[in-house]
Amino acid sequence: MVKIFIGGLPDNIQEMDLAIWVSLHGRVETIKVVRDRATGKCKGYAFMEIYSLPDAKNIVSTLNGETFKGNVITVKISEEESGSKAAKPKPNPNPTFKSKRPRLQR
Repeated sequence: MVKIFIGGLPDNIQEMDLAIWVSLHGRVETIKVVRDRATGKCKGYAFMEIYSLPDAKNIVSTLNGETFKGNVITVKISEEESGSKAAKPKPNPNPTFKSKRPRLQR
């Protein structure tokens, strides 16, 4: 699976509309439109998992810079996979000392 980022979405976007539009150019596995918790409106971007790298590249090359529901859309392959390696905790250089959270003064 390849994760792609889609930015520049209107605030009233529906997942199904976006999925249908993108699926014309490649096989979409999952979709996540990022929404504001209080209002439920789209924050302007979404992530999709695409079945294969050739499909993802086709979606990016075809849809990046296109207009969707009046907005110019940015589509790119997400770099999150390479970032997940950096998300691992760093080993403690001094294993005999464990850092603790500071205590609150009462």
